[in-house]
Amino acid sequence: MKPLSERDVRASFVNCSKGEAGRLAVPRDLADRPWEELDFLGWRDAGAPDRGYLVAERGDQLVGVALRTSTQRHGLLRSSLCSLCLTTHQGGGVVLMAARKAGVAGREGNSVGLYVCADLACSLYVRGRKSSATATRIQESLTLEEQVERTTGKLAAFLDSLFA
Repeated sequence: MKPLSERDVRASFVNCSKGEAGRLAVPRDLADRPWEELDFLGWRDAGAPDRGYLVAERGDQLVGVALRTSTQRHGLLRSSLCSLCLTTHQGGGVVLMAARKAGVAGREGNSVGLYVCADLACSLYVRGRKSSATATRIQESLTLEEQVERTTGKLAAFLDSLFA
């Protein structure tokens, strides 16, 4: 992914108003992100634990998505699988995040969701750049490039569903 500025990030959001995009908490460490290893920029809002955001390239444009999750904790002993990167996490490491659809459908209350790594670091898990005591990756016969392609394909399908 190409490096993004705060201005790029704020201008990319498709499922919230310009005012909401202007008020959301953008990461302060954008310059320090490992951009060459990211398929999308994802982060959680430290001040609002039920909010997360992701920005991805869709064709030649940036698409930013505001996400919401439940703050309710579910079975700490249960394992769940991220639908993007296929990393298994125990406890709350995978959460259901919902996004309002873009345009009229979103204003009418329609949304789509996906189960995703709670820290939105899917790109780093796929590449083996991030791990945790609760995260495990399945040994696969796919090459790293094929795993990255699968992850970006799943992300593209999610982004497409925002506009459907």
